[in-house]
Amino acid sequence: MKQRLLSLILAAAAILAALSSCAETGEGNEASTSAQTTTANKVTTAPVTTTVSQTTIKPTTAPVTTQQPTTATDKKENRAEEILSQMSLEEKVGQMFYARFPSEGAKTDAKTYFFGGYILFGKDFEDKTAEEIRDMISEVQSAAELPMLIGVDEEGGTVVRISDNPDLRDEPFGSPKSVYENGGWDAVSKTADEKSRLLKSLGVNLNMDPVCDLVSDPNSFMYDRSFSSDAEMTSKFVRLTVEGYSKNDLASVLKHFPGYGENEDTHTGTAVDNRELSELVSKDFAPFAAGIKAGADCILVSHNIINKVDEEYPASLSAKVHALIRDKLGFEGVIMTDDLIMEAITEYIGDENAAVLAVKSGNDLILSSNYEEQYPAVLDAVKTGEITEKQLNASVKRILTMKLRRGIIE
Repeated sequence: MKQRLLSLILAAAAILAALSSCAETGEGNEASTSAQTTTANKVTTAPVTTTVSQTTIKPTTAPVTTQQPTTATDKKENRAEEILSQMSLEEKVGQMFYARFPSEGAKTDAKTYFFGGYILFGKDFEDKTAEEIRDMISEVQSAAELPMLIGVDEEGGTVVRISDNPDLRDEPFGSPKSVYENGGWDAVSKTADEKSRLLKSLGVNLNMDPVCDLVSDPNSFMYDRSFSSDAEMTSKFVRLTVEGYSKNDLASVLKHFPGYGENEDTHTGTAVDNRELSELVSKDFAPFAAGIKAGADCILVSHNIINKVDEEYPASLSAKVHALIRDKLGFEGVIMTDDLIMEAITEYIGDENAAVLAVKSGNDLILSSNYEEQYPAVLDAVKTGEITEKQLNASVKRILTMKLRRGIIE
């Protein structure tokens, strides 16, 4: 059923392609405007290489097949279960935290909280050489019982954390739009390959990219970061980017589900999306479906309130929105929040309560800038039964499987 629904969504994108006269030729106007116990057996680090409401969708006569489980996949899941069985409750909860890299005490915090990962920003790379960055990352990894996700937002254009440093690249990566405009699909693929090689060479193993949002208004918050307003064009961009990252074992994140659209900036306040679910399914879901089919590792959920799905909770805290990812899109990978310190969340609910609600709603990874309060809140919720250990185990298994898949642990 999940495969069929995913196929149907992809088919909807194909229909849009038929209505577009310029998608494959590269001449389209859209793109151009556009936690303290140790495990019994320490897991080793793999070497770093440098190289709801229902919407009816009509059946299609050309179903799209999704990737089937393989022996290698089964082995990784079995290994994940083996690691999971050796972990303490504190370690399991820690794996669910994808923490903001602290200015001080990163090594100590990694060991204390058993983080699943760290996310780094521009200031963490500023004025550092490649060797200094590798040493910094290696030091925090050495403190972790389980090797961590080390992530960045390296989208290109207005969001560059690494390539903005002239010691790391001669010039920042261009925006998705500009890369395509200047070199077509070949440039999109080559950029994904170069990004992944650069990030992996520094010890970064996760890129918070690609952006899957469809945006048409140049004045919209997400416009400069988006590829196009055309679903078929953006789906191809997402597919090529995910494939380029996967080739070099860089984990990828599809964002910002269910599609940001023309909404306001949730860093600074609440954004409400009033679009019909049918529009989201037939159009905005398409790039996410393409990314899933290409093998994306994670989906990041926005803080927008999707009125036609859940009027009460922001998407990142909504079980109904998460059900769309699992049930409609058939995604079996890691779901993560956007940063819970954003005002769209802090205006709505306290930081520690937001983390508990984020887990209860279906997130596997919590992007946290306030882990000192949020980690104990989630740990207490598991101990009291507010969050079941069954759910905790399922989330941690997904995280471990992703790390195994990308060679972060073995």
